[in-house]
Amino acid sequence: MAEARQRQITAKLQEAEQARAEAEARLKEADSKLVEARKTADAVIEGANRSGEQLRADLRQKADLEYQRIVDSASRDIEVERERALQGARDQVAGLVVAATEKVIGETLDEPKHRRLIDRAIEEVARGDDRRGRSGS
Repeated sequence: MAEARQRQITAKLQEAEQARAEAEARLKEADSKLVEARKTADAVIEGANRSGEQLRADLRQKADLEYQRIVDSASRDIEVERERALQGARDQVAGLVVAATEKVIGETLDEPKHRRLIDRAIEEVARGDDRRGRSGS
């Protein structure tokens, strides 16, 4: 009976040792899987960071291009409006010069005389503006 009890205890100890060895093997496997999972997670995070940086750079570039397009368009619009305003002012000056000249000389001007008179008046106005700007300083 004591011998049977001894065999039973020995068998139980062997079972316990085998269970402990299996548990250690499982723990080692779990640790290995955890390390691998961490590596995978780090790679995913790094990839996401790179993608985020690339997306940010792409959006910045698109925004810069759109900004430049808007600035260029506004500059063109301003130049067109400036030219329109200058042409309008020239036309008004020309009309005033013709009207004043017709009153002074008492006759209607033909087209070539009209054009020469306008050109001369515009040149004189421009020269007069230059002289006023210099003497006023």
